[in-house]
Amino acid sequence: METEKTYAGIPKEYASYDKSKVVLIPVPYDGTSTWGKGADKGPEAFLHASENMELYDIETNSEVYKQGICLTEPIEEKASPETMVSAVHHRVKSHVKRNKFVTLFGGEHSISIGAIRAFDECFQDLTVVQIDAHADLREEYSGSKYNHACALYEANQNTNLIQVGIRSMDASEKLVMNEDQVFFAHEMATDDYWMDNVIDLMTDNVYITFDLDAFDPSILPATGTPEPGGLFWYETLEFLRKVFAEKNVVGFDIVELCPNASSKASDFAAAKLYYKMLNYKFEDSEETLDDENHITENETLKKFKSNYEEYDER
Repeated sequence: METEKTYAGIPKEYASYDKSKVVLIPVPYDGTSTWGKGADKGPEAFLHASENMELYDIETNSEVYKQGICLTEPIEEKASPETMVSAVHHRVKSHVKRNKFVTLFGGEHSISIGAIRAFDECFQDLTVVQIDAHADLREEYSGSKYNHACALYEANQNTNLIQVGIRSMDASEKLVMNEDQVFFAHEMATDDYWMDNVIDLMTDNVYITFDLDAFDPSILPATGTPEPGGLFWYETLEFLRKVFAEKNVVGFDIVELCPNASSKASDFAAAKLYYKMLNYKFEDSEETLDDENHITENETLKKFKSNYEEYDER
């Protein structure tokens, strides 16, 4: 269900579920992180920063919130990593079925397992673009297959996974990694064509999972496991804009913000990144909430699978 509070303080006319094209699901989960704790505080910090952000985007000359952004109640399931993943899967799939553009903000990276599973069940030939410092390809870690270190193992088995910005991994992950679809940070630094090369590997339908530690710590230090040698702001935006322009991005998540009480810069960068991604998604759309062309529950998103089961939970 939607909350009384609205995303970024937008007017309620742009925040109701029925009229919104976008759904934002906070997932404040930090049950398996192994070093820097605090990702469960990420959604709250992100939402607070969003309330202090200008809503006109200069680059795209747009105010994407007018497409409608519904902030839902957070997923609070914390009994185990398995039950959290199940709760995310169920909630995401229920919104995708209603033709919403579903986005999530974590929380640690394990929240993405359930989200990717739901999108893979709903869209044909799904590509998952993982923007991250870490490979996250362990089959199991610390006794669980739903650990943050295993966040992309299932996607690697079931989808067209492309990994971007990787600069930290365990040797065991090489056994399952498809290195032809991995863009290591040290190689990207000297490759002027890496963006086009990544896009060439994608299918039409794309889901983006963005771990904030993909950024260089000079840009965004407040993550659980920051790694030197990461992406910078404008190259990241350039890449994302290309992906949204050339492919059908069906949804995305942003994870691993660990707020630092003494510095709000990372919170604001995460908030800005989320809003920029929405602006890129709807950049070519001239529809408003009142347009007769606005998507309704009875219409179908582009390239849906037709054999999904019915879900009726919001």
